[in-house]
Amino acid sequence: MALSIHVNGGTEPKQFQEPVENPEFDYSQRGQWLRAAVLGANDGLVSVSSLLMGVGSVKQDVKAMVLAGFAGLVAGACSMAIGEFVSVYTQRDVEMAQMKRDGEKRSPVVDENDPKMEKKERLPSPGLAAGASALAFSVGAVLPLLATAFIRDHKVRMAVVVVVASVALMVFGVVGALLGGAPVAKSGGRVLVGGWIAMCITFGLTKLISLNGM
Repeated sequence: MALSIHVNGGTEPKQFQEPVENPEFDYSQRGQWLRAAVLGANDGLVSVSSLLMGVGSVKQDVKAMVLAGFAGLVAGACSMAIGEFVSVYTQRDVEMAQMKRDGEKRSPVVDENDPKMEKKERLPSPGLAAGASALAFSVGAVLPLLATAFIRDHKVRMAVVVVVASVALMVFGVVGALLGGAPVAKSGGRVLVGGWIAMCITFGLTKLISLNGM
């Protein structure tokens, strides 16, 4: 709303415009990197924790658990990187093809100020997405691995895996909710319960197979 103020000696009122409030932040802009980071960290944590629980259900040797966990970390990080690279590259190719079709329909002349050119510069980087996913997976996976590497007592080691995984899952869930503007309690609880289910299933099925002599 504009306010008119008359100044002595002036013939025309001066207009003062009230400051316009900044629009709310669009959390969807964080969607891509947030999804990759949270997904990678959660996958690393749940995968390696479940793997440690599975191996620990049939083996009490700490070396066997650490080696299995390390192999899971490396394999999972590579898998996440390759999967994210292919996914983002495919998305990039689709968007580039669509922009090319739109450009051919409008004008063959390239305009540097065209919004299409700006959109092209903002396309996601497959290499960056792959590196971020691999790093996030490794960060999540290394937590339970380091927590169990120096514990000799088998029962204590298994309990530590569950505790460390539970705390980390809650932290990842809360951080993801805060960065994405989602409900904190619901997001953290969903991530925590999902991790528990994965660890219980892996532990139970591995134990069952070992009892059957396989």
